Formats: sequence, structure tokens, C-alpha cells
Amino acid sequence: MKRLVTLLALSALCAAPAFAANALRISQVYGGGGSATAGPTYNVDYVEIFNSSSSAINLSGYTIEYGSAAGNWGSSATNIFTFPVGATIQPCAYILVASGTPSAGGGALGVTPDYTMTIAASATNGKFALFNAVNTNLACGSELVGTLVDKLAYGTANCAEGTAVSALTTTTGAVRNNGGLTDTDANNLDFTITTAPVPHNAASAINPACTVVPTRKGSWGSLKAIYR
Repeated sequence: MKRLVTLLALSALCAAPAFAANALRISQVYGGGGSATAGPTYNVDYVEIFNSSSSAINLSGYTIEYGSAAGNWGSSATNIFTFPVGATIQPCAYILVASGTPSAGGGALGVTPDYTMTIAASATNGKFALFNAVNTNLACGSELVGTLVDKLAYGTANCAEGTAVSALTTTTGAVRNNGGLTDTDANNLDFTITTAPVPHNAASAINPACTVVPTRKGSWGSLKAIYR
């Protein structure tokens, strides 16, 4: 009987989605920055990353990549941002990457971005992914094996985790629930469309709810508990 239970647990582990096991995840996306006509909240776009683990993570070589609604990841060099050598995100903390030179449309972010990039995201329909290695001009489903860490699609964009969140605007962003902790592998459930979202950078307070990383059903911790 113990062997059967263990085998069932192993099956659950193998069948579990790949993304939720990752401590790193996209926690906010805002793509409406700088519009001269649509009254944007901010003068730049941004992507916020959250580390849900209890350890610092080296981001050297990780990439943030953008794709249009039906386009490829990293279709051009301007749609790829690579974290430099030595980039680190602390436990239960955030990293903020702003995109472009601040324009006359919209206000400042309120906190200083930790990095800047060249990605010009759509304000309404698009997708972002976090990779641990560069994926150049690759279609959804063709990502290099083992490199996709997390992704978010909004509006009519393809390649969501589960279902995409609703379309964004120049005044709204997609904000991961519970300060970045919620990760069920369903974009529409994990994120809330928020007016005037408030971004966090590396100097922001850590998420107070992030004290330990819960053991996922089917994880090795669960297997050990079953096997005792």
C-alpha cells in the first residue's frame, strides 16, 4: 500500500505544472506608459519581478522578453532585456525594470527602477515572459527546453498560463495577487487588473506575507512526508 501511495504521489509530481514550482515570477506588468493622447498613469512601461523564496537568486543571464499578441518571444533585440552579471534579487523582494526614456505623457513611477530596457509594450494586448536564458524570435511552444520561468499574457495575446488576463489600458496594469505570492498557473486567476498600479523596486519593503515557501502538493517535501 505504501508503494502505491508513493507511486501516486510521484505521478502527481510529474503531472504538476512547471511554472508554480519556480520561486521567481512576474508580479506586475504595465504597458501604457508615455502615451501623448490617452492620459497614461506613468511615463514609462515596466515589468516587476518577485522572488517568493527564502534565498537570494542570481539573475545573471536571465531575460525578460516581450511578444505582441500573436508574435514571437524576443522577435528583435529591442524586445529582449538581459539581466547583467551580478544582478541579484533578494528573498521575498522585488526587482523593477522600466522601459524606455521617460516621456511627457504620465507621471514618474514613484520608485527608481533597478534597470531599464528598450521593450515598447502594447498598452492593451501583449505578453511577457521571464527566461533563464535568451530565447531569440521563438514562437509560443518553441521555447528552449527548461528556460521558461514564468509568463503573462493580457488581452488577446496567445501563450498565457491558462487564460490571459483582460486587456490593459494606459491607466491599468496586471498585478499578481497577494503581493506576488499567488501562483496557480492561471493568469486570469493570479492577476488583478488594477488602476494606477504601484510598482516596487529592490529598495521597497519585502512582502510581509512571504515568510516561508509553502510546499506544493506533489512536491518532494510531500513525498518525504508520505514516505515516512
